Amino acid sequence: MIVRPLADSLLLITQPDHAHLAGAVMSRAMGLTSHPRRASVLLAVSEHDNGWFEPDSAPIIGSSGDVADFIAAPIAVRQGVWPRAVLHLASDPWAAALVAQHAITVYDRFRSDDAWTQFFSDMEALRDNRLARTTLHLDDLVADYAFVRLGDLISLTFCAGWTTPQHYAEWTVLRDENTVLVTPDPFGGETVSLAIEGTEIPRRRYQSDRDLQEEIAKGRKRRLTGQVSHGGTENTVS
Repeated sequence: MIVRPLADSLLLITQPDHAHLAGAVMSRAMGLTSHPRRASVLLAVSEHDNGWFEPDSAPIIGSSGDVADFIAAPIAVRQGVWPRAVLHLASDPWAAALVAQHAITVYDRFRSDDAWTQFFSDMEALRDNRLARTTLHLDDLVADYAFVRLGDLISLTFCAGWTTPQHYAEWTVLRDENTVLVTPDPFGGETVSLAIEGTEIPRRRYQSDRDLQEEIAKGRKRRLTGQVSHGGTENTVS
């Protein structure tokens, strides 16, 4: 779950919805216009977080009563997401390998943590297994993965309202108030419309998972809209 703080409330956006937005954004990327694996790459971008469907369907609280977002979720939840995500893409080995590469990349900071050793071993095995079902190589996968990570960072920055610069390869994604700047511009100066729906709930401490889930069930739906234009994204909540 993505948790975006508002003035006196929280906007909850599911990870699968965020990924679908990332796919819509990257479908406009100039580098994918005539890419030979365009369909598989966009499938990976759009479905990279499909393994979060189960935990996002029943959100939980953290130790202090706040909403446990995708960063603060228990380690078993974060690790369990990715084998499911890869298996969901069994019909497209390239897309599945890209999602496995995504899991390996985003959690790389835990490489030295013994609690993550088996996770990396398992995900690398899944990636290599899917890669072996194609005629391509790891270097090709890493090159295509750039589209997955860039789409992920653009959508996350937009949905979560991050202000800390995000970096991947040659790209920097930075939010300045209501604008998210992407440098260099991957869209050839075109404007890309953005829209995603979340659930607004009170900004308070919750007593239990059930308390949180009951609040979500009666929460108000709110729409986050904006655009990516000339390397930037402007967004508003209505």
